[in-house]
Formats: sequence, structure tokens, C-alpha cells
Amino acid sequence: MTALSVADVLATPALRAAGPTVLAGADALDKRVRWVHSAELADIAPLLREGDLLLSTGIAMPDTSDELHQFATSLSEGDAAGLVIELGRRWQHLPRSLIQACEQLGLPLVALTSEVRFAAVIQAVGERLIASQLTELREAQRVHDTFTELSIDEAGPEEILAAVQRLSGATVVLESEQHQVLDYRSGPDDVADFLANWTTRSRHVRVEGRTTWDSDLGWLVTQIGKRERRWGRLVVQTPSPPPERMVALVERAAAALALHRLHDRQRDSVVRRAHHELLVGLLADPTVPDLLRRCEVAGLPTERRHFVGITLRPRIDRAVEGGGALLIDEAIAATVHSAHEMQLPALVSELDHNVRALVSLPRSVDADRVVDDLAARVARRVAVLIGAGRPAPRPAEIDRTLRESHQVVQSIRDTKADERVHRLDDVHLRGLLAMLAEDDRVATFVDRELAALREYDEHYGSHLTDTVRALVTHPTSKAEAATSLRVSRPVFYDRLAKASRVIGADLDDPDIRASLHVALLADEITGGSAT
Repeated sequence: MTALSVADVLATPALRAAGPTVLAGADALDKRVRWVHSAELADIAPLLREGDLLLSTGIAMPDTSDELHQFATSLSEGDAAGLVIELGRRWQHLPRSLIQACEQLGLPLVALTSEVRFAAVIQAVGERLIASQLTELREAQRVHDTFTELSIDEAGPEEILAAVQRLSGATVVLESEQHQVLDYRSGPDDVADFLANWTTRSRHVRVEGRTTWDSDLGWLVTQIGKRERRWGRLVVQTPSPPPERMVALVERAAAALALHRLHDRQRDSVVRRAHHELLVGLLADPTVPDLLRRCEVAGLPTERRHFVGITLRPRIDRAVEGGGALLIDEAIAATVHSAHEMQLPALVSELDHNVRALVSLPRSVDADRVVDDLAARVARRVAVLIGAGRPAPRPAEIDRTLRESHQVVQSIRDTKADERVHRLDDVHLRGLLAMLAEDDRVATFVDRELAALREYDEHYGSHLTDTVRALVTHPTSKAEAATSLRVSRPVFYDRLAKASRVIGADLDDPDIRASLHVALLADEITGGSAT
């Protein structure tokens, strides 16, 4: 319920004409007034509610200082808003003991120097309270109608934030659980100052319960999502204590955001499953007519288009359980959102622990430029390695571009992720080995080249395989090869000699080095499965 403050009541014409003088509790004039009562009882406190303002002539109040102190204490303990006494009937000047007691208790004490009709005061204040309550109810109904309409329309965060800004008239910020600004709508004030040093300031705001008002920052903050699965917070700029309608507004908005996320996940799950089935089918046989019709229905045009397969491999470097799955989800979301921003038709799903995508482009469009733009947008959202196949000029070659993109990513060294798109031209021998990775003859070759070294390492605990890898990785400098292993050159030379004896071949022979280099690359690309 909305309430006026004691200062607001004193400013009403009915009381202002009576010459109110604040004698105590001036710092508490912002106390909220729920209602105004007039009474002449010494034990009136138990009959009052929190926030009630008492009007009295003082004729029934006690006489002694101790009794007056007890009377003021009873009002304070009952959380009364204040005490207003009309002079003339009982006192010409209020007792010093009553003034001191109210000052100590922080209870507003006001003397009226002129006679006033208490009934007129009660009526005037009551009308204002009722009017404000009616306004509150209208605002609550407006909030209800707005968010009901948004729910029916399945509105997203953009529309929800815009509605909160419109209804509150203030800056609204949606932040993540990590206190990063996800989106905002600016109010009348300079939004740059409000957003400055956001993450640091937001971390210091602790939300007790569901919603908290931080008086230092002037933030009204509410949690989004269930307690065990919270994913963000909604913040509204509120310099003064927020009325209940504002609290209800942000909590209703938080509920709408949580509901949208739930629906979005459900829709995403269905769409992702459909995209997964389509990509698997296209890899198996892209010429099936019914499959192409399903692609059209899913929003991927196939007539007079060319297609590019894309593979994205997230860098799984988070030391948390489920980090890989989390990054896959983030990479899929980043790809979907980036394609949506570009209005680019695409199928996106997870295959073989990578994100696989197929984009459909008009034949007049520069495919490399579009894919580079998409990759840059994705890389700004999540750390990934990105590979693209050659454009397929017709649907029958979709499987080829999808496989090529996967082969490219498989052959990339696990270097730092960037926005660059890797293509077949970039991977050379690694690309060839990635294409042949599932060929049994490659596995046989790797085993033949590396088996002796690995058996020796396993038996004697040596590092001959790593020594040979360092040699072929640094073909022009044995000193650099030794440094890469953090051993001295004499130790490195001794290991090379031992490796040469184990494999029965001269490691200075270019053909032998090339053969070993290919075997080590193939083993790396297949993740050791070739052996």
C-alpha cells in the first residue's frame, strides 16, 4: 500500500494552516503514514498500527515526566509514524520531558499553534491516501495487462526490457550471473555514468531474498530464475526508495524473462534436434528429395543456392565438470545468434563433439566473405577454432563441403582460437591426413613407423618418441629441438643416436625423417586412434 510521509501530511492545507512546528524527530519526517487517527487516551498505543499518525489535544496524557516518557516509548515501540498535539486545550507549551523523549526515540513530535478540525485533517489525508492507492492499483493493472500481452506474444528480452523502461521511466539493465551487462534500455539520465564500472559495482550488491534496493547505488535489483538455477539479475535505476508498484514491476519482468528463457530452451531443443537429423541425413545422402524438402521447411533454401559447411571446435579449457558440454552449447547459441543477426539461413547442431553448420547463400554472394563475417561474430562470443569447406554449387555436394570443414578443423593444431576461418588451402599435409584418418592403411603405416619407439619408451621409461617429434618439428636446428624438450644438446644427440638404433634407420636421411613426420602427424590428427 502506498503511504504519504509525515512531511507530506504536515504540508496538507488543513495542517499547514494550523502552524505546525516540529519539536522532535525532525530526521524522521520521511516516515511513511498509513493513516491518521485522533484520540484522547493515555494507553492508545496498542490500538494503533504501524505507520499510524496520532492527532491529540493532550488532555488525556499523563502528567509526570516518567509517564510521558513511557507514553512516547509505547508509540515508538508500536512503530507509530508520529505524534501531533494541538496546543491550547492542555498545554500552551509541550513539556520538556515529552520533547526529549521523542527526540531520543526518533519519534516525530509536532505542535499545532492554532486550532484545527481533526476530522478535516483525517478526511484530507485519507482522500490523498485513497487517491494514491487507486493510482497504485491502476499502475498494477497496467503492469498486469502489459506483461500478460507480452506473455501471449511470447516476447523476448528486448520487448520485456522496453516495457520495464516505459513503465518505470528509468534506465533498465539485464545482467548475467557473472555481472556482465547483457542488454539495457536507457532512461532520461546519462546512461554512460550509470553503466560505468558496472561489473565491479554490481558484485558488491547482495540481493537478500528475491529483490533488494541498494540505497548507495540507487539500484533496485531482482534475481532471475529459480534459486538453484539463477542466471541473471534485472536492475532498475531507482535513486529514492521504490514504491511497491516498482518492486512488483521488476519482479513481474524477471518472471517474464525466466519464462521466455524456459520456452526458448524448449524451442531450441526441438529445433536443434531437427537440425541434427537434417545434417546427419545430408552427410549420408544429400540427394534424397524428401530430405531437401525438409530443409526448405526448416528454413534452409535449396533452390538456386550454393552451400558452405562449417565446423567449430570450442576450446575446452575450463577445469569444471561438464565444461565441454557447456562450451558446445555456448558455441551453438553463438552460431545461431550470429546467423540470425546476418539473416543467414543455417542448420546448426552438434556432431562428434563439434558444432557443425551448413549455410545457404544466393549464388551471387561471395561465400568466403559471408563465412568470414559469421566466424568473426561467433568468435566475439565464444572461443572456437573454425574450419570451412569449399562452397558446394548444388545440393548434391553438400556432404562434401560438410566433410571438408570437419577435416580442416581436425587437422588444425590446437592453437589459440581467433576469428580466422581455416580452409583446405591452409592445412596442406595435415588436411590430406585428416581426409585419410579413417583409412586402415594409415593406421597400419603409423603403427609400422612408431611401434618400435613406443615399445622402447614403455619398457625403459625413455622419451625417444618425443625426441623424434622435436627433431621433425625443428628440422633446421637441433639446438632449438633440444630447447623445446628442455634438455642439453649432448643429451639430445644421445637420444637421437639411441632412437636411430631402435628403429634401425638413419635419422639424417630425409626420407626417414619425412616418413616419421607423417606418422607423427597422422597419429596426432587421429588422437592416437591410428595406433
